[in-house]
Amino acid sequence: MTKRWTIAVGAALVLAFLTLPRTPDSSISSFEPKVSAAEGCDADAKVAPLDYTLQDMNGNDVHLMDFRGKVILLNFWATWCGPCKIEIPGFIELQDEYGDRGFVVLGLSVDDTPDMIKLFAEEFAVNYPMLVGLGEDEFQEAWGPVWGLPMTFWIDRDGTWCKTHMGIGTKDEFEADLKSLL
Repeated sequence: MTKRWTIAVGAALVLAFLTLPRTPDSSISSFEPKVSAAEGCDADAKVAPLDYTLQDMNGNDVHLMDFRGKVILLNFWATWCGPCKIEIPGFIELQDEYGDRGFVVLGLSVDDTPDMIKLFAEEFAVNYPMLVGLGEDEFQEAWGPVWGLPMTFWIDRDGTWCKTHMGIGTKDEFEADLKSLL
């Protein structure tokens, strides 16, 4: 029994550590290799799995391939996720500031119902598409493994999956990544 508690406490500490706010010079943002912003994509970048159609919170079909030609920030989140609530206002600001330059934020709520997402989007005044991930296991697995939330993926204009950011990030960190891809 003690061994199970030790493992549970260790796992909880790791999860807590991954959701803490980071300083700009911290290097634990992802399991992917870190490269300088000037280089844009990580060295092991690959084609993003965008050949999917998902529904948004209003029941409309969203074809992800329609966003090719734009820089995409795909954020996996949930309404119950505290760190997600902290970083979403920064995504709203980035969408406002860079949306007319070929940038789009796509939020994928991993396990919330459309009604829950609508309430959240209204409360936070979300200005970007909020997609329903509930029941979309194949899509979520295509981006996996998703070890925790929030998890953010960067896709360049050519449809290349450039970077993965695990855990909470600041607007400034995401803006630096965005500028390297615009």
